[in-house]
Amino acid sequence: MQNTTKKRPELSWRYFALFAAAGLVLRLFFVLRFPFLTPDSFIYGDIAKNWLLHHVYGLSGAAGPDPTLIRLPGYPAILAAIFRLFGVDHYGPVLFLQVLVDLGTCFVTADLARRVIVWPGNVWHGSETRATQTRAALIAFALTALCPFLANYAAVALTETFAIFFAALALDLALAAFDNGARAPSRAWTYCGLAIAASILLRPDGGMLLVVIGAALVARTLLPWRQAPSPVVLQNVRALVVLGLASLLPLAPWAARNWRTFHVFQPLVPFAANSPGEFVAHGFDRWERTWLVDYASVEDIAWRPDGDPMDVSLVPARAYDGEQQRQQVAALFAAYNQHLTLTPDLDRQFAEIAAERVRRHPLQFYLLLPLGRALDMWLRPRTEMLPITPHWWWFDDPEENTWALLFAGIGILYAVVAVVGIAGTPRPRYLGLLLGFAIFRTLFVAYTTMPEPRYVLECYPVIMAIGAVGLARSRNDSAPSD
Repeated sequence: MQNTTKKRPELSWRYFALFAAAGLVLRLFFVLRFPFLTPDSFIYGDIAKNWLLHHVYGLSGAAGPDPTLIRLPGYPAILAAIFRLFGVDHYGPVLFLQVLVDLGTCFVTADLARRVIVWPGNVWHGSETRATQTRAALIAFALTALCPFLANYAAVALTETFAIFFAALALDLALAAFDNGARAPSRAWTYCGLAIAASILLRPDGGMLLVVIGAALVARTLLPWRQAPSPVVLQNVRALVVLGLASLLPLAPWAARNWRTFHVFQPLVPFAANSPGEFVAHGFDRWERTWLVDYASVEDIAWRPDGDPMDVSLVPARAYDGEQQRQQVAALFAAYNQHLTLTPDLDRQFAEIAAERVRRHPLQFYLLLPLGRALDMWLRPRTEMLPITPHWWWFDDPEENTWALLFAGIGILYAVVAVVGIAGTPRPRYLGLLLGFAIFRTLFVAYTTMPEPRYVLECYPVIMAIGAVGLARSRNDSAPSD
């Protein structure tokens, strides 16, 4: 019989403190060295200023602020509170606030890992202990605290840091409610719904949380192999109602305001983030999606109209079905560059090209390209908010490309860690729910919009929690027993 000395779980707070300090230093490094304001940052800031100073939720215009509905009120409300405390256009304090929120995500992810590795009545190879639970939480905390992708976005005045936090919180609260089972009060699902509501008020895609968690509740009731008894069915129906109301009712004031101001039913924001009546170049967007795979093309082409010239030489060869089509696209680019305006007539011609390409290559349009965009979002180095070219694979700058390759390697490492957690046995609890969220979010973005790597950052707490299960499980399996 071998004697083993296990570290006491009550001493784990020292390790949490150590990694919290490391995470704080990493995030402060990005805030102090690479703070970043995007055009979207100034849109949010302009709305916040007008809301604060003129009591109008709108954008600045020649005759004063014009009401708008192109952005949800969550982040402008945060900026307005910061501007009130520290002065208008002071974005620095919000970045420091995001550092604290991102550290909060580390603790939520740790609790998520704890919930998916330990559950009442389970025996982990005959020796399930609190130490295993603590180890999983600590590993998840360390993975999150040291993640350069999350730390980088804490230094960017965008919604991502808050959206990641509330996505992780909503999933964690959902698992807590599922764990309570029949004892789960409506209060537990109310808290989960409110976290979803906060996520939606920051970004409309936060609604995916409601879809996935709601689907999990339905599945626990309707799937034939569950054979849920009537009391459980009623309990799950009640939970679903409470979850839906808590998630959607906070949107009611925003929807009412949009109806009163614009006479449109808009509980979120328009899909193209356009004002009512504003022209949207759907034809150009659809043409892009017949060839667009990587984020570099988003910066090169997709974000150019209207106002910036477009360089047809940056369009890849896969965008053309032949020389005639290439010349047609070049002519359209030249016409656009004359006035830097994508007119309805030009958009119609792009739509015709897109329709022809989709007709010729339906498999490519509906399957291969979306999968390529999904891979690009997950495997790209995530340096788009750093002074590194999106064309890092061209090796124009050795230093830039070294950092890009390093970040790419870190991203692949996180993916490998998650695979370890998925592939081993016993598998994490609620794996279907967690992976369902990550897969649904990835595919939704890949099929409907541009492949910006930031759109899958909300999935990272899931990846780290699952990865922590695999690493903690490996450690537990390798430990000698009494």
